[in-house]
Amino acid sequence: MTRSEIFFTSKIPPQKFGYASTREQIAKTLSESGLDYVDLILLHAPYGGSAKRKEAWRALVEAVEEGKVRSIGVSNYGVHHLDELEKHIAELEAERGPGGGGVLSVGQYEIHPWCAREDIASWCKSRGVAVQAYSPLVRGERWGEPVLKKLADKYGVSEAQVLIRWSLQKGYIPLPKSVTPVRIRDNANVYGFALTAEEVAELQTDEYAPVCWDPNRSSLDN
Repeated sequence: MTRSEIFFTSKIPPQKFGYASTREQIAKTLSESGLDYVDLILLHAPYGGSAKRKEAWRALVEAVEEGKVRSIGVSNYGVHHLDELEKHIAELEAERGPGGGGVLSVGQYEIHPWCAREDIASWCKSRGVAVQAYSPLVRGERWGEPVLKKLADKYGVSEAQVLIRWSLQKGYIPLPKSVTPVRIRDNANVYGFALTAEEVAELQTDEYAPVCWDPNRSSLDN
């Protein structure tokens, strides 16, 4: 396997936000991974206050300019945090010149039919930001849900495969997690069927029921 066949993603934890500490974390990631560059680095959660978020973003932008990182993004930012980041990018453009604000390439969120986050997804899509969906299988906590089971039975696939198909057809990049080889293979074997538009809509609920942590609604001062 060559380096070009590997897509390596890392994150900057909120306690490392700030210009110097974020740069140190990037250097540590490169050192520990043994790689010449990181494909994608995300700011993990919108904590630490506005000033530290801006400085952490500036450090990521500089890392891209230096060839240490290929793409940058955020994880678990609510719409209000994303709006703030747009302002930070505009400020950095004014301070550093054209292109100096960087490019937001990826937004990573817990997204599934019971936590659809349509507001965030719409914000990202309108700006060409790729949406990665973690916990697309809801940690298995929704197995047996009537609509989910009905669709799995109809297509002769697992409920996990239906959820991954839902995520793909919504335009997301699902990130299913498993350590079991057969499940990893099944999670990738989702291109032999497709849900109808009506089924995609039917599977989605109005619930707001994340199964992981939920920093998206934290205040800008947090």
